[in-house]
Amino acid sequence: MSKVTIFRTAESVSPKHPDKLCDQISDAILDAHLREDPYARVAVDVAGGHRTIFVTGEVSSSALSVDIPAIVKRLAGDVELVERISAQSPEIAQGVDTGGAGDQGIMVGYATNETPELLPLEYVLARKLNQYLYKKWSFDGKTQVTTVDGAISVVVASFQHAPHDELKQEIIDWVAQEPLAVATPDAITIHANPAGDWDIGGFDADAGLTGRKLAVDNYGPRVPLGGGAFSGKDASKVDRSGAYMARKIAVDYLKERGAKEVYVYLAYAIGYPEPVETTVIIDGVQERVVGYDLTPNGIINTLNLRQPNFEARAQYGHY
Repeated sequence: MSKVTIFRTAESVSPKHPDKLCDQISDAILDAHLREDPYARVAVDVAGGHRTIFVTGEVSSSALSVDIPAIVKRLAGDVELVERISAQSPEIAQGVDTGGAGDQGIMVGYATNETPELLPLEYVLARKLNQYLYKKWSFDGKTQVTTVDGAISVVVASFQHAPHDELKQEIIDWVAQEPLAVATPDAITIHANPAGDWDIGGFDADAGLTGRKLAVDNYGPRVPLGGGAFSGKDASKVDRSGAYMARKIAVDYLKERGAKEVYVYLAYAIGYPEPVETTVIIDGVQERVVGYDLTPNGIINTLNLRQPNFEARAQYGHY
């Protein structure tokens, strides 16, 4: 039987990418409310582009000093701001007030032993390269890494204000010093600014939207996506808290069983505290998750999710 060649590809985007700027603004607004009111209900979305930022959503909070214009200016510069915020719908609130989930949804957790981060190799490589390049060019940018049987085969990187030759050399230097990079630089195809060098980026070049980089926020394209966006949502929204808990459970089972790969699936109904599905798949064998309080309040308490520390998570992925 012939050996099967396994290709894997994942991407990462810099903190100055338009979508990631929107994620950070959403989470900065959430953090500002949580600093004054740990029980604030927040669901804020941001759309931005061409010097205009639109902030909308629902907020029920006792916080009095949240300065949305200042947050937007800090992260996006001098732009026109359009703000449309209202209180949480009372019909949604009545289910959350009793400890129920803020929405229905399916959350997927994952862990693998192939990297120290317990994340997919191609995803970790793309993120590490992104972070490495961002230290030199702190602008809009993207990276993408393709592996073949665990060795880097192709690297794609596009960074604003990064001259092609310098960008390519930085990629070569990174491959040479990165412990997880199996292949040598001369065995890798490198596409540095493949559409040409560029200087117009961020909101000057393109539009952005909260939650549009879900694969980057999670585990890359290898792992299925279940719920919605994380950013801008307080932890009563199981899109966020349930996904974080599913990741914790996957890591716990991976370590306890000495497994290679673990998937976790949690599903909820709006207004109900207990999940309707709790599945863990350990190296292909399915079981039911046991031993955890999987109600929204239980997850919040377990993971201490009322603290205002979400903005930083919106930069490079949440795990």
